[in-house]
Amino acid sequence: MAAVDLGSAEWERSKISTQDINLLKKLGISKKPKVLCFPSEESYPTPPMGYRPMIKELIRIGAQFIGYRDYASKTEEKLAEVNDRANTLAQKLEQSEEARKKAESDAVQARAEADKAKSCWSRRS
Repeated sequence: MAAVDLGSAEWERSKISTQDINLLKKLGISKKPKVLCFPSEESYPTPPMGYRPMIKELIRIGAQFIGYRDYASKTEEKLAEVNDRANTLAQKLEQSEEARKKAESDAVQARAEADKAKSCWSRRS
């Protein structure tokens, strides 16, 4: 016998009737009123005092997780942007330091050439 794919199969609507509910009550299976509901009816849980429905906790935890996930992903994006900016600034600083050192060495070399030229002029005079 082939297995039915439940993902694509249609679920059959409940076929419980008022007669079935009355029979359950008569047999003592369902003694409390309104324990069973028809599929179209809404039901509201009424837990005993002091009990907290678990779904509230699950919703609260889920909301915290979703908020944290969004916050964490935004923080990671911002951190990546800041790291890129820091790397760019570090490269610019390194290039600036190299340019400063080259300018200092050029200035020393130019000063030496100027002193040499000055000494040559003073010897000729």
